[in-house]
Amino acid sequence: MALRLPHIPIDLNRETNVQPDLTTKLAGLTFANPVLVASGTFAYGQEMARLYDLSRLGGLVSKTITEKPRAGNPPPRVAETTGGMLNSIGLANPGLDAFLADYLPTLRRAGCPIIVNVAGEDTAGFVRLAERIAGEPGVAALELNISCPNVSGGLDLGTAPTLTEEVVREVRRVCPLPLVAKLSPNVTSIADIACAAEAGGADALSLINTLVGMAIDAKLRRPVLGRITGGLSGPAIKPVALAMVWKAHRAVRIPLIGIGGITSATDVVEFMLAGASAVEVGTANFVDPWAAPKIIDGLSEFCREQGIARLADLIGGLQT
Repeated sequence: MALRLPHIPIDLNRETNVQPDLTTKLAGLTFANPVLVASGTFAYGQEMARLYDLSRLGGLVSKTITEKPRAGNPPPRVAETTGGMLNSIGLANPGLDAFLADYLPTLRRAGCPIIVNVAGEDTAGFVRLAERIAGEPGVAALELNISCPNVSGGLDLGTAPTLTEEVVREVRRVCPLPLVAKLSPNVTSIADIACAAEAGGADALSLINTLVGMAIDAKLRRPVLGRITGGLSGPAIKPVALAMVWKAHRAVRIPLIGIGGITSATDVVEFMLAGASAVEVGTANFVDPWAAPKIIDGLSEFCREQGIARLADLIGGLQT
């Protein structure tokens, strides 16, 4: 049987030196390009701002913020794996008060949309965080972390459709900002969870968070990570992420942000064809601090080579 390649619209009258349009729209926001940086892999942007102009990014998602400071999980917290990495950071962060006082002012100067990632211990905790942050200038949207596998109960709200819908609905009542629900791959049906988040009032979904995994030191006969299990990320999970974005795209009408193993412009295009309007680059930032701007440059080159005038035309364009 002949292989059928995806159809990509080509302008036969193109001029190869014309700059393609990389803009994308998401939850009422316009991004200069679809490449955002993922929560937990970019801190609060201060270190990366020394390396390049953060305004080049499509957007910046902050490291997760909780109401009170968290020290995180016991070390070791990170382990390399084949094609990826395991992390068990445990949402270590300075807490909401310190974030608002010490980090948000710097983020406001980034020159790109800022999405603040938050995690509550329960629905009421998410609501309190949203109420505090919603009134702060310079915040474009909230990403609700209902899917972290590295804290006690971190997956509870994101693995049951009823709980997912509840937390999104209650935050929606108090928060006028666009809401992005970050979903877990550690579920039976991603479509059911996606539909529940949409029913609760989410404006967009980001998927996927890390998969639960572990590493063992065969000689010591002990787990490598201090908390035994951690979250698997990196290129190893890209096929899983692509499949879940595709399934969610078929189930909901709200836009999606694809996450999982993105290291190149081609990866971004694949996620967009599967249904993502944007992506978040995560583990690649640890391998190469300049990964995100390189991917953005690669998208322009890809579009010129393929004669694509507007990158957003590829969203959901997978031919099956």
